[in-house]
Amino acid sequence: MDAGGVSSSLKAQSSRCPLQDQYLHRKNSKENLDRFIPNRSAMDFDFANYMLTSTQGREGKEKDISAVSSSPSREAYRKVLAETLNMNRTRILAFKNKPPTPVEAIPQPSSVYQAKPAKSRRHIPQSSERTLDAPDLVDDYYLNLLDWGSANVLAIALGSTVYLWDASNGSTSELVTVDDEQGPITSVNWAPDGRHIGIGLNNSEVQLWDSTANKQLRTLKGGHRSRVGSLAWNNHILTTGGMDGRIINNDVRIRDHIVDTYRGHQQEVCGLKWSASGQQLASGGNDNILHIWDRSMASANSATQYLHRLEDHTSAVKALAWCPFQANLLASGGGGGDRTIKFWNTHTGACLNSVDTGSQVCALLWNKNERELLSSHGFTQNQLTLWKYPSMAKVAELTGHTSRVLFMAQSPDGCTVATAAADETLRFWNVFGTPEVAKPSQKTAASEPFSHLARIR
Repeated sequence: MDAGGVSSSLKAQSSRCPLQDQYLHRKNSKENLDRFIPNRSAMDFDFANYMLTSTQGREGKEKDISAVSSSPSREAYRKVLAETLNMNRTRILAFKNKPPTPVEAIPQPSSVYQAKPAKSRRHIPQSSERTLDAPDLVDDYYLNLLDWGSANVLAIALGSTVYLWDASNGSTSELVTVDDEQGPITSVNWAPDGRHIGIGLNNSEVQLWDSTANKQLRTLKGGHRSRVGSLAWNNHILTTGGMDGRIINNDVRIRDHIVDTYRGHQQEVCGLKWSASGQQLASGGNDNILHIWDRSMASANSATQYLHRLEDHTSAVKALAWCPFQANLLASGGGGGDRTIKFWNTHTGACLNSVDTGSQVCALLWNKNERELLSSHGFTQNQLTLWKYPSMAKVAELTGHTSRVLFMAQSPDGCTVATAAADETLRFWNVFGTPEVAKPSQKTAASEPFSHLARIR
């Protein structure tokens, strides 16, 4: 019975050793012993013998010396002599190392869960990783000629032609070239499915194309009286903004496509962005006005009233970006006479912050992985500026374009940013770093705006 008990005890001790080694990282077992053995090589045996055999005689001599003379000078001389001859030592045994720190058989939570190491600063390349020619790119601040779809295909309008660049293999194809009476092309925007694309024209029409089949599906007419410079998808709703100041919601599934009309701008609508929830729409115009519209207040029979009318900008409002980590946060950028980036609480309409950038703000993009905002600018540096939010401290400034950076688009993984400028170049920047690995989301019926297209005649 006793032998069995000893055996179980030894097993228990051996099973705990690996766990202790994992957390304590002991160099060897000797450092954790509870008995301390003097180090013979570090001891002075002559001095030890003197201390042990002549302690009483030394004490008697000290009493005689103090009795004969107790002058301060003699006392000081005696202390110096004792220190010089190492006579003040009282410890006989010597230890080479200090006693080790006691170890815990079971680590406490504080020793198991250590603090996370400080995050290393991300390297941001100062030059573009790729540059493509973009001849005949229209130098117009109020247009929107670049977009990157969820299928990883970039669309860019050059004059009267829309080109597609497949980022997965670098191939280029021509989607459509419109006639002179229709063009030039004034806006492009991918549908959520990454297959269908809306194309706004100078003659007030909007064409819908299937990029996979390279086929035009339909043309939306009758909504605007002049060019359509801005587009924004909200599932099966394509919202269009025109030079006539109108904003129209078009249901692409039905014959009578106009379902809502927003009237509030007096001049051209140059910026349109739906929130991630699809509930709020932000619109910016050449009248220096920023409007927030609520989807639940939309009406097809009469002009829809805006939720907020924001008049803080002093120049055209084109650059708009909804924050990916705060649903009611919107960033807006003003033109050359304003030069500011403003942040809004779209629930209350309050301006949270305003930053003077020093130059025309052409476009804005949020980093999907970090709390950062990227802005593109015009004269004088034609730069990209990366800001830390909410401090708005400059993280980096990227230069390379020789004319104003009119358009920006973000890759589906949030890593790469494409910029198109009036210098007729298309550049790609690895500014947002490596994206986080995420599980692919399942496709829903809402992401297929053309699922009922067969019913359209």
